[in-house]
Amino acid sequence: MSNRAVLEVIALDAEDAVAARSGGADRLELVTDMAADGLTPSRETFARIRAAVDMPLRVMLRLADGFAAGDVDALVRAARELRAEGADEFVLGFLDEDGSPDLVTVERLVAELDGCRWTFHRAIDRAADRDALRKQLADLPGLDTYLTAGSAAGVDDGLPTLLAEAARRGEPAYEPRILVGGGLRLEHVAVLRSAGIDGFHIGGAARPGGWGEPVDAGAVAEWRGVLDG
Repeated sequence: MSNRAVLEVIALDAEDAVAARSGGADRLELVTDMAADGLTPSRETFARIRAAVDMPLRVMLRLADGFAAGDVDALVRAARELRAEGADEFVLGFLDEDGSPDLVTVERLVAELDGCRWTFHRAIDRAADRDALRKQLADLPGLDTYLTAGSAAGVDDGLPTLLAEAARRGEPAYEPRILVGGGLRLEHVAVLRSAGIDGFHIGGAARPGGWGEPVDAGAVAEWRGVLDG
């Protein structure tokens, strides 16, 4: 077993944030528009959440559905505005049409983040070559986490990949934490924990009533209990 697991919960607003915190979340991923799988929240939303909870907040940098960067200047502006508002942790990830990392965009954003810690998100699960992607990103400052299900289809399908990557921890390009998310269920936790994985990311699982309902502190607390169990 590794150390206490990190539980990250998706929050859309301050109500979500307070509920996730009270349930035992360690960190929040801030997004808007889950119909598009999570886009960049407004400065105002970030500020309200920041005022409501004192905990690490990772803010999504993504302006359109899919994994193409789109308007890179607009992404850079969004990062700059969020930094000005006090954001200091981020989530991003872009691919080119060949399924390779869009290094031009990622490097521009990372330069704007100026040393902030960030997660490369589930774009890795759509990459043509996961190992090559990790090696191409390995020297970028601030990259400390990969959010991944091991497969575009989710954790059920990706479990062998997650376990294989966990076994490589400490190798070059495999130092960042694996944060498992995307179809993650409580019954996956034991095998992931026994492999040394210590990052868990939930969105829908924190909302038993669906995405139209706020985060349920009790649902988060159930995850916290299983992770600590």
